[in-house]
Amino acid sequence: MLQSFKLAIKSIWSNKMRSFLTMLGIIIGVASVIILVSLVNAYMSYMTESFSSLGTNQITVNMVNLPSRSVSVDEMYRFYEEHTEEFSHMTPVVSVSGTVKNGNDSMSATSINGVSEDYLGLKDWELQYGRTIQYADIMARQKVCVIGAYVANELYGSAEKAYDETIKVNGYAFKVVGVAEQQEDAMEDGGSDDFLWMPYSCAVKMARNANINNYTFAISDLSHATEYKTLIEDFLYEKFKNEDLYTVTAMSEMLDSLNSMIAMVSAGLGGIAGISLLVAGVGVMNIMLVSVTERTREIGIRKALGAKRSVIMQQFVIEAAVTSSIGGVIGILLGSLTTSAVGAVAGLNATPTPAAVIVSFSVSVGIGLLFGYMPASRAAKLNPIDALRSE
Repeated sequence: MLQSFKLAIKSIWSNKMRSFLTMLGIIIGVASVIILVSLVNAYMSYMTESFSSLGTNQITVNMVNLPSRSVSVDEMYRFYEEHTEEFSHMTPVVSVSGTVKNGNDSMSATSINGVSEDYLGLKDWELQYGRTIQYADIMARQKVCVIGAYVANELYGSAEKAYDETIKVNGYAFKVVGVAEQQEDAMEDGGSDDFLWMPYSCAVKMARNANINNYTFAISDLSHATEYKTLIEDFLYEKFKNEDLYTVTAMSEMLDSLNSMIAMVSAGLGGIAGISLLVAGVGVMNIMLVSVTERTREIGIRKALGAKRSVIMQQFVIEAAVTSSIGGVIGILLGSLTTSAVGAVAGLNATPTPAAVIVSFSVSVGIGLLFGYMPASRAAKLNPIDALRSE
């Protein structure tokens, strides 16, 4: 075995250009598989993080309240209180369109929502200063608010300066009773830190809408998201008797669907890149057939001296496997470097995945063994006398 390996290395080294061209298909195939699969996985991780920031433990409810069929806030709270084991938090959400302003400075992209005292816990965020909205604020329709770090920095210079100041929302003066901790490294308009929360009772009055149509639940167990979603749907169907009047969305289900789609794309791209490995295998077989033809006389001498068919076959199979393995190693290095470079340019945390490296290298070695078998078998079957007569 060791002698066959040494002969394989010697043969590859003595025909450097031909060996490199044989490896080139393997190199490109292995590198392509690693690059495509790793970049798709990096994008999948990015999307998962993006969805996680939206709250994978959340279920959102949107409904259309009609005069004849509707669900009030009190009814939703009664339902929530009956299922506190399934839901850890629940809040109405009332969107208000408009601008927030301090003096001559204003912001129009800020997300303005009316929420309950449960909203901070539902988001699982912390405050830099002050307090969150309280139940008493909602009952008394107190014009108080909690703002994001971006709003505080843009309108007041810092979270500390914003605390306990007055901010205007569509002309109405609100007292800043709390400033949330910064959520994003780079804050921007419309980002996670660009928001204002007020008591939902104030938001309903500002929006001039007597009905609250949106609610957000936080589930206690992510593995039962579908079950808890069905629980809400059953409750709403009893009230509305029409599935078209409400929509219940579990963020975790959306994330699972997205991951399934991306995984299918990843497998498809990996398969397409793998075709190049198959083509490379044909190249390996052709070169090995040429090698057998060139070394026919050598094979005849070895067989005349007593070399067994298995030894001759082993020599050429090992030579094909070594050629493919070296190409696989170079492909892994090239694929890893390219993945990191492309990931850096695209702003993704792209690193070669162990699975892609192992699979692509294993396939490259397997291709060497598979496509090297036929030339090796042909060499082993040569008649010594005919081989010695070969020119």
